[in-house]
Amino acid sequence: MPLFGPLHLALIGAIALTCIVLSVLCRRALVDRRKVRLAIGWGLVINELIWWGFRYSHEGLHLWNLPFQLCDVTLWTSALACLTLAPRVVEFAYFGGLAGAGMAVLTPDLWSPWPTYPAIYFFIAHGGIVLAVSVLVFGRISPLRPGAVWRAFGMLLGFALAVGAIDAAAGTNFMYLCRKPKGASLLDSLGPWPMYLVAGAAVALGLFWLLWLPVRPGEAKATAGATSEC
Repeated sequence: MPLFGPLHLALIGAIALTCIVLSVLCRRALVDRRKVRLAIGWGLVINELIWWGFRYSHEGLHLWNLPFQLCDVTLWTSALACLTLAPRVVEFAYFGGLAGAGMAVLTPDLWSPWPTYPAIYFFIAHGGIVLAVSVLVFGRISPLRPGAVWRAFGMLLGFALAVGAIDAAAGTNFMYLCRKPKGASLLDSLGPWPMYLVAGAAVALGLFWLLWLPVRPGEAKATAGATSEC
């Protein structure tokens, strides 16, 4: 799939349009928000379990293909956020999900050509993460609390340290902490290893802050108006 070719742009547009429409419907209470978030949450879980069945039946279970990539974690936290509305889970899913899965959708690291199942799964899973957190936060189902950006960034650094220890011990490359992905990615412009790790952390914080700006105004009012019925 050519980067930013017609098919890639069409997929990006479809994901963005779905997020916008469903977020607006939830924000205006034109749909049952509880049913929407539960449907998205369970949809993410079922889609991931199907993928695991396909992947591990073909590859076997090995150290290098364990679900320790950032998007694996944000997928499960996005599903958990939809199912529980736990504030800290929502915070990490929102920042980590939009920054990580959003970047993955823009610069997909596909190892199988379109329209094979792995390529289709890639966009369903990453697009599903973006959809889940967009609906929760922009749809005002679970508004973020003051200080959310710093808590989420701290959780990201903690997870990266844990994964880095696994990479060092097992020789894996989860979160691309040891080397860059083979396909084109934003990491290509951040310098060689290990400098791109520091630059990547700075970029992540910058992205987190940009994602914080549109939901920061009026957050106290939004939080006060949130109800458990959502």
